[in-house]
Amino acid sequence: MKVLVTGGAGFIGSAVIRYLISETEHSVVNVDCLTYAGNLSTLASVSLNPRYAFEQVNICHAAEVSRLFEQHRPDAVMHLAAESHVDRSIDGPGEFIQTNIVGTYNLLDAARKYWHNLRIEQKENFRFHHISTDEVYGSLGDEGLFTEQTPYDPSSPYSASKASSDHLVRAWHRTYGLPVLVTNCSNNYGPFQFPEKLIPLTITSALAGKPLPVYGKGENIRDWLYVEDHAKALVAVLLRGQTGETYNIGGNSEQKNIDVVKAICQLMDEFRPDASHRPHEKLITFVTDRPGHDHRYAIDARKIGHDLGWKPEESFLSGLRKTVQWYLANEEWCRQAVLDRYAGQRLGLKQ
Repeated sequence: MKVLVTGGAGFIGSAVIRYLISETEHSVVNVDCLTYAGNLSTLASVSLNPRYAFEQVNICHAAEVSRLFEQHRPDAVMHLAAESHVDRSIDGPGEFIQTNIVGTYNLLDAARKYWHNLRIEQKENFRFHHISTDEVYGSLGDEGLFTEQTPYDPSSPYSASKASSDHLVRAWHRTYGLPVLVTNCSNNYGPFQFPEKLIPLTITSALAGKPLPVYGKGENIRDWLYVEDHAKALVAVLLRGQTGETYNIGGNSEQKNIDVVKAICQLMDEFRPDASHRPHEKLITFVTDRPGHDHRYAIDARKIGHDLGWKPEESFLSGLRKTVQWYLANEEWCRQAVLDRYAGQRLGLKQ
């Protein structure tokens, strides 16, 4: 099988590609326009493999997207290309509308035309897998879990744009018959994540002895999913999922933001016992909360477990330990990843 992976130089996309090339016999065409968060060094371990190819293409360019299908003739699409940071969506929602909605439309339009002209057997086996987020469901109270039937209630420009793209994908299935799969995941963490999200930003800031910003009182709760577990789940859905279905993917690891930061500080104390700013918890700084900050996300992942036999292999603490160790062992990667792109400044406060 040849899989066209959009956003393959990003955090989750690169984990998917590394897994497909290293652990399966499938071929991959990586499609990425290399925005600030795209980094081909995340794929150094597989970049010379003959089953891997790279195309620097922006999915907002419809003609180029159509060319990709005609040139590479994929058997499946895994669509991960997206603007993904809530704070950046508050500052500049336009890019999120273009990439996440218009870009997804371009892919669906090209995929439908390509799929329509395939031979019967190829047509039956084709898959369009759209990778989305649990943030489309909005905010939970202290009880309950997001299921595949939870109504959409997005709070941010980011989650609204992803909700829109989910609706487009399902509409292309119901209207045109395009064989689609949709997955909605909880917060990912792990190696190679661009240091603007909570966990990598906390690790890199703690390493440098900088303040560790925590929104509000740090009481917001997220379900954390180790990225390599997520990659395995996504491939399982692509290969064995039922078309037209949605699968929620979570790590069964609910944590308050403040507890995540404190856990990182404890690991930093362990791994850097001679740091001048130890204990690292003294670096924690509470800052103005994010506008429209959802209180709690939590995924019910029983469907993917029952139907496809997937479950996360990493607990939050085991995955976090691996993550902190990776960032400490790859300080140069972190420096190059953010060089001239992001200085750790607060985003998402524009009104």
